[in-house]
Amino acid sequence: MNNMGAEIHHLASNQRNPGTPYHPEWVEEIRINRSAIERRIATLASRRTVKKQWQAAWLLKAIALIDLTTLSGDDTPGRVQRLCAKARQPVRSDLLAQLGMEKANLTTGAVCVYHEMIPYAAKALDGTNIPIAAVSTGFPAGLSPLKTRLAEIRASVDAGAREIDIVISRRFVLTANWKALYDEVAAYREACGEAHLKTILATGQLGSMTKIAKASMVCMMAGADFIKTSTGMEAVNATQPVSLIMMRMIREYMRLTGFKIGFKPAGGISNAKTALQYMVLAKEELGNDWLEPDLLRFGASSLLGDIERQLEHFITGHYSAANRHPMG
Repeated sequence: MNNMGAEIHHLASNQRNPGTPYHPEWVEEIRINRSAIERRIATLASRRTVKKQWQAAWLLKAIALIDLTTLSGDDTPGRVQRLCAKARQPVRSDLLAQLGMEKANLTTGAVCVYHEMIPYAAKALDGTNIPIAAVSTGFPAGLSPLKTRLAEIRASVDAGAREIDIVISRRFVLTANWKALYDEVAAYREACGEAHLKTILATGQLGSMTKIAKASMVCMMAGADFIKTSTGMEAVNATQPVSLIMMRMIREYMRLTGFKIGFKPAGGISNAKTALQYMVLAKEELGNDWLEPDLLRFGASSLLGDIERQLEHFITGHYSAANRHPMG
């Protein structure tokens, strides 16, 4: 990966990724050393994690990184409204007071819903700066006609979504048709307009670590603001080895272009300990900027409840029942 490209650009740290022309050589030169990836990930589990007040601070930060999500076929306006209420006040007020955070205006990073639920989320989040993220492009399979997928993006943006989580056509990755993938994602980016584009790779369906790395690079070249591991509905969702590969592609893209791309692991991140490991990995591989919601998000719902339980344990020394920390 170290030989890609001849020029290192000055960092454009506060600018949105505009994408680049398609560079086939950036894709062709990617090689992944699986054993080295696995050795690197093994160090995460073996090291001592942050403790006491430092852990509490990291957990509060993790809350601000959550895309609080409901993507069920039985979603209702009431469920979305309750979820938005939790996004606005993710931790019980008594716990925040004991942590000295009652005036911190802590919220989750976003609320993620289907298109049909955007109006209810918009009403429930009125007066806040919490963005609505809408899943789009025939989520989760991505097999509807391209014209329909593009119309879906535009409709969600018009309805108030500030972020669009799209799914790529996995067949382009599986057949190594990288230019087709680039053209597809570039069309999605254009349809998003000012809304940020988060490209879901569905890594559990892509076949190899090398294909995951190449798909990551192609999506960033095409203008993705974030690359995301999974829909949360595959048999295998976010894993730390896959996340490390994607983070290193983000690092390489930044070296080549100067633009910082966000990362979103999604699916299976349901406890605070796992979230902290992903945060440590992001800090070590990419830097402190990737501990902020404009560059790191978790696609999760149950994660928030466990973080709240861990914060209560820090304060009281006891774990409470999960029903003391409901989603709404």
